[in-house]
Order: sequence, then C-alpha cells, then structure tokens
Amino acid sequence: MKKASDTSMACHARCAIDSRDKPNGFADRYVAAALISLALFGCGGAGTGDAAPGTSAKTAAVPAGASQTAVKHDQSTPSNPATAILEKMGLVPRLQIGLGAGQSIDDMKAQGIRPDIIDTYLVGVGAGSWPYWNTDGAYITYTAQNDRAYGATPMFTLYQMAAKGDGNLSGINDSTFMDTYWSQVRMMYERINDLNMPVLVNLEPDFWGYVYAQAPNHDATQLPAVVNDQPECSWMPNSAAGIGQCLISMARWHAPKALIGFPPAFWNGAPDVVAKEMQTVGADRADFIVAQTSDRDAGCLELANIGECMGRTGPFYRDENNIATPNFHEEQAQYSTYRAALGNALPMLWWQTPLGVPSDTPGGTPGHYRDNHADYMLKYPWEYGGISTFAIVFSGGGTYSTSINTDGGQFARLLGHYLSYGGVGVN
Repeated sequence: MKKASDTSMACHARCAIDSRDKPNGFADRYVAAALISLALFGCGGAGTGDAAPGTSAKTAAVPAGASQTAVKHDQSTPSNPATAILEKMGLVPRLQIGLGAGQSIDDMKAQGIRPDIIDTYLVGVGAGSWPYWNTDGAYITYTAQNDRAYGATPMFTLYQMAAKGDGNLSGINDSTFMDTYWSQVRMMYERINDLNMPVLVNLEPDFWGYVYAQAPNHDATQLPAVVNDQPECSWMPNSAAGIGQCLISMARWHAPKALIGFPPAFWNGAPDVVAKEMQTVGADRADFIVAQTSDRDAGCLELANIGECMGRTGPFYRDENNIATPNFHEEQAQYSTYRAALGNALPMLWWQTPLGVPSDTPGGTPGHYRDNHADYMLKYPWEYGGISTFAIVFSGGGTYSTSINTDGGQFARLLGHYLSYGGVGVN
C-alpha cells in the first residue's frame, strides 16, 4: 500500500466555465490521475476520529434574518429529483459535501474532516490500468469499503477514454481497444454490484467535449465507434452516441444500485446546444448531471506560468457579489440552462471544485493559488440546494492545485460550520 504525498494532485477535467477554447499543457493529466488513484489505495478504513470542527471564523452560512426553513426540502414533494437521489443513497435530504482526488483519508483524519462523498479516479485501458492495481479490479472493492468505513458514499470517476492521450479519439473505432475498454467497464459495474451499496459514477470527463468538437456537424451519432458487439448493447448504434448509451445499459444490467452521471463540456457550444448532443448520448437517462466547476484554481490560470495552467482566456476569479463577470450566479445559470434543456428531471452534482483560498491579490504559488469557490459555495450553500444540487465535490484538478493540506485549514473550517447547523435542504 502507498500513501499519497501532500503535493500529488490529479489533473483531469478541463475548465468548462472559464474558457471555451481548448487549453494547452494537459499532456501529463492522464499519468497524474493514475498516480493519484494508486497513491490513495488503502488509505481509508474505519475511522473513529472526531467530527469536523463545528465553528468557523468565516461569515455565517445562513445570513442574518434568513430562514433555514425556507431552504429545507418539503418532504411532501416526492418528485423532487435531488431528494429522490438522496433517498436512493439512503441519506437525508441535505446537500452533500465531498472530497476528491488528492485528498487521502489519512489527510482527512488529520483535520477531522468527514466528507459525505469520496471520489476516486479509474484510469487506463489494458496493462497498467486500474483493473491491474489489484487482482481483477479489486481496487474498487477496497477503495469503496474504506470510503464507507469512514462514513462516506463512494464515488468513482471513469477516465478510460484518455488512455491514448488527451483528445485522441482514435481508439473508439478500434475493435481491439474498445473490446478491452468494454470489458473494464463491465468489470467496474460488476465490482460495484458486489458491494451491494449505492455508488456514484462519473462517466468520462473531457471525452464528451472532444466528441462534440470532433464529430461531423457536432453530431455524436455521426462519429463511428465500436459498440454493438457487446451483448448488453447489441441493438445500439456504432457511434460515439452509442458509447454513452452502452455505458448506461451496462450500468442497469450489471449494477442496478449504481447512480451514474455524465459531465458535459461547454468549451465550444452553449449549454442548451450541448444538451442536444448529450441527449443523443443518453445523458437525460442517467441519474444525475455532473457540473464541472473548474479544474484549476483561478490564481494558477491568472499567472499561466506553468504548463497545466496555460492557454486559457480570462478573467478567472469570480465576483462573489455577483455583479462583475465572471460570477457565481452566471456559473449556476449555465448549468441550470443545461439541466432545463435535458428536461429538468435530473439533479446536479458539482464536481472538481477548486479548494483555493480567497485573496485580493491575483495569482499565488504552487499549492497556494487563490480561488473563492470553496469559500462562496460553503457560505451560500442554499443557492446550490435551491437549484436541484444534491452534492458538491471538492478537489484540485492539477498537480499544483490547492489541497486540504495547503489551504490553511479553510475547507475544514467551512465544512465544520456547514455541518454545525445541520446543512441545507435540496429543492
């Protein structure tokens, strides 16, 4: 077993909000994801530490004069998508807060952090990929058991499509590559089914953005792929759209308790337009929407002096007063528009949310770049619960991103304060 280093971070999803241009400097993202997932293996286990701190020097999460009752879920409304998925997870209707790649359970224990969800990457296709990290994919079993023992719902981010390189889609019409790809997907779902517990699955970040960019007429049904040689998907089209449909079919076939979500990318299409493509993929038949918050701290993108933060157009730091652009209400509106275009039937999980600390000074240093997502989202959680968000998962997406080990205790304080008053409901 290996222990994650304090500076190891995954680098996975591209920034869906800050830029619609293809960013540069992501060649090592896939390798970093593999190293992080391997490093975090075995770091869990039953924990008996104290709950996260219950006080915070920060601004109260519910403003003076506001009624918490107003944001609590009306349990007489069974059609509420966010409440419905929490019921499937066996949880009370409270906005869930999670942590992702780069934060080991040992790191969480050290600060008394008890997340509701723990997200882990599954990367690679073939030799050296996640099924080989333990015998026959047992990495999923051990990781999920450790997460559950710590009181968290396991979440896995399937990131196999990056195996040939960032944006390289040549494998999807290669029968040898895809046969291995599908066998690993099947193994993932079978391992999840054996757990006999609800597990969240985030299906292929980045990939759907590349499909939109590279498919003829931005139409996933026109991009050839090997799909219907699999028994669970024999009636489906041999196209990129069929890949998404097959991922859903395999989930329902092999792991009925798995809760699956697709992460759209708005790099080169408006949210409502991207939603039309994602409908052909089957995203509207999933269990939730993965709202990709941002894969880098704003300060790293502002400096753009290391490869993983170069090639994007700013500004990046959000106006917490929601007046200047970019701001948080704009970010929320993008995903609300996307959700509406899918039919308003699915709840949202905000994912890869940066852990940077607010600052009036642009930039920062590796591990200490400024960002205000964690500060804003954990101070104003009812804004997210009120737009059918059931969870927010925090993690850096780059090797040099801020983490719970470098944020000066910000996340522990804010989460502790959030939990101290019972959290907020979901609508």
